[in-house]
Amino acid sequence: MNFAEVRRDAIAGALLGTAVGDSLGLPREGLSPKRAQRLFGGAPLRHRLVLGRGFGSDDTEHACMVAQALLAFPEEPADFARSLGWRLRGWLLGLPAGVGWATLRAIVKLWLGFPPGRSGVVSAGNGPAMRSPLLGVCLAQQPERLEAFVRASSRLTHRDARAEQGALAIALAAAHGATHGAAGVDAEAVMREWETRLHEPALREALATVSACWRRGASVPELAAALGLEHGVSGYVLHTVPVVLYAWLRHPSDFRRAVEEVILLGGDTDTTGAIVGALVGATVGASGIPTEWVQGIAEWPRTTGWLLQLADRLASRFAEAGTLAAPGPLPLFWPGLIPRNLAVLGIVLWHGFRRLLPPY
Repeated sequence: MNFAEVRRDAIAGALLGTAVGDSLGLPREGLSPKRAQRLFGGAPLRHRLVLGRGFGSDDTEHACMVAQALLAFPEEPADFARSLGWRLRGWLLGLPAGVGWATLRAIVKLWLGFPPGRSGVVSAGNGPAMRSPLLGVCLAQQPERLEAFVRASSRLTHRDARAEQGALAIALAAAHGATHGAAGVDAEAVMREWETRLHEPALREALATVSACWRRGASVPELAAALGLEHGVSGYVLHTVPVVLYAWLRHPSDFRRAVEEVILLGGDTDTTGAIVGALVGATVGASGIPTEWVQGIAEWPRTTGWLLQLADRLASRFAEAGTLAAPGPLPLFWPGLIPRNLAVLGIVLWHGFRRLLPPY
């Protein structure tokens, strides 16, 4: 494949990988590993939300909004942030089935007139991290711009340095994977980049644990245990980011294994699944994602076909550094979002009721 084809495959892999990991993890969200095992079984994973099909949550929706804002304003981070801010406002009006508490407060501030640079709240949640893989893939050849765009995206909702730097760590990994491919992922080079590009002390400490586990050949569950996450990976960025980065480093060419190992850890499984799916998807490309997992997604109006069209536009826009040749955002049948979201909300509430029943 030429450069443009490789870039398109990486972007498509990041988008489809997000949707696949999100939809596989959603039924298990908030459950401990043992409880999820009893309710849904272990590997191999399959879609279990409803009738053997899966739906995305806010993780996939945020990735799509990042993509659309990038298509609208690919040059200036401030313009990108304003566009993303309006998309977040509209997203909330669509009655999404799930929204993080920090993100909800930030969007309310946006509606009250706070500018994008001041709308974020003090929170170290993983919302910015789930929005950053696509930024890493699209801006992989422009590291300084990448950092500015990650900052703009993060501060829309979270103004905690841990959240912002965690998002940057994810973006850097996505950029490395998209640039080098599965065969070229260099864990030592990635860890050296952490040393030079990331400065938040608590994040550096967590990533030092990742590095130590890598050098002694620890498994992904062993890394989670070293971080005290035996009962599930929380939405705290210093839990989410080290775990998904380690799963990507351990299995950069094996999408299925990386996603399964992270989801089977329990906890915030839709977001951890979405992020590791985006990272490995960007590394192996769309062709490296199991076909049955992609076909099992029953999304609408953001269908998998729509996601691939979105990837095409992004690939045209970012085919070469500085190339701005593609059309703008991809049209979406937005009147379909409210009935879609209400249907998904009903399914999620049914799952909540089901969790009250055995087996315990």
